[in-house]
Amino acid sequence: MTDAGARQGLGLGLACAIGAGLAWGLVFVAPVMLPDYPPLVLSAGRYLAFGLVALVMAWPGRQALQQLSRADWIKAGWLSLIGNLVYYVFLAAAIQTAGVPIPTMLIGTLPVVIALVSNLSDRALPWRRLAPSLAVILAGILLVNHAEVAALTGIDPSTGSGHQSALSRLALGAMLALVAVVCWTWYPISNARWMQRNPKVSASTWATAQGLTTLPLALVAWGLALVIETVAPSAGGASQTRFDFPLGQQALHFVLLMTVLGLVSSWLGTRLWNQASRLLPTSLTGQLIVFETLAALAYGYAWRGDWPAPTAALGICLLIAGVAIGANAFRPR
Repeated sequence: MTDAGARQGLGLGLACAIGAGLAWGLVFVAPVMLPDYPPLVLSAGRYLAFGLVALVMAWPGRQALQQLSRADWIKAGWLSLIGNLVYYVFLAAAIQTAGVPIPTMLIGTLPVVIALVSNLSDRALPWRRLAPSLAVILAGILLVNHAEVAALTGIDPSTGSGHQSALSRLALGAMLALVAVVCWTWYPISNARWMQRNPKVSASTWATAQGLTTLPLALVAWGLALVIETVAPSAGGASQTRFDFPLGQQALHFVLLMTVLGLVSSWLGTRLWNQASRLLPTSLTGQLIVFETLAALAYGYAWRGDWPAPTAALGICLLIAGVAIGANAFRPR
């Protein structure tokens, strides 16, 4: 590939990754918009919508889908299970436990974690060229985390149980978010390697395949949510009140929000990310997940009707600067 072609691919890959980040950022505010909905219900609802959207998309793309082998469908199933359902259950639980900012910032470590893990195996860039961007991104994550921890522990929570309760909720939310980090460290690396090994499969076809394999998993999760809410309703979510299964007390709101998440965050976000994974080295796409973090922060602050503290604002600036440094490091020399 010529330098001009490489630059064009870099630009298109960056645009796709940014679009995916904007789409995925929406999932961080959904648990706050529906705080009485159990995490398993939110996860099953989102991916049930994803599967139904994929069914619609499958008809015009049925010929391409028929070219996928049995091993390809099994791979899509594993990606759907770990990268979709399991990831979002733990993410939603973390957000409902500790609020939006803390889980968002722990998930925000993904740009560094994925870049490190992927570069260990493919060595797409010498460590001396990769390190500056990762250091700046990590500094930004630490600054925003510091500001949000101070905000959480500096006020009396709504339960009235004081700082100790806030710290306990923060610790539990952090542990749940770390499980989500593990899931989504594996997903983009595994997905990117599959995309690069199968250049004849379009990003749209692979997104639809993941949606189709997500549908039966989402139905199982929906059934599990029914069992949990029937047998032990207080174990299903953050609220101690019984959940009105299947659609809850805000049925229309729930259906509309799940539809948006299924179409935009799941199908469109996956399709854009697949394209970025094909065009860019995994060490770079890992860093570009920071746009999901930035979008989630923007949506979270907007929902709270708040502005980031000066320390958090500085951290956000560092996150953007780190991505710019990282993208420049991968430009053709």
